[in-house]
Amino acid sequence: MAQTTLHLIIHGRVQGVFYRDSMQREAGRLAVTGWVRNCNDGTVEAMVQGEASAVEAILHWARRGPPHARVDHVDSETGDGDYTSFEILY
Repeated sequence: MAQTTLHLIIHGRVQGVFYRDSMQREAGRLAVTGWVRNCNDGTVEAMVQGEASAVEAILHWARRGPPHARVDHVDSETGDGDYTSFEILY
């Protein structure tokens, strides 16, 4: 199956609410690879890769995030790279 890769920037109250940990768990559940990290401007950035349906599912999840997050919007564009796991970058 062809891999789809998206680069995401998640805006809102998304730091300090276990967004990265929750995204890593969701990625594992969906067999999505890539990475996620906090940015200095308060956003969360992620690269997600997997089958198109799995990437669409994690994008849908990213738009709502974990229970204590408030996602205002998600910027999404085609990404690149080749990933074998899903990591939290620091």
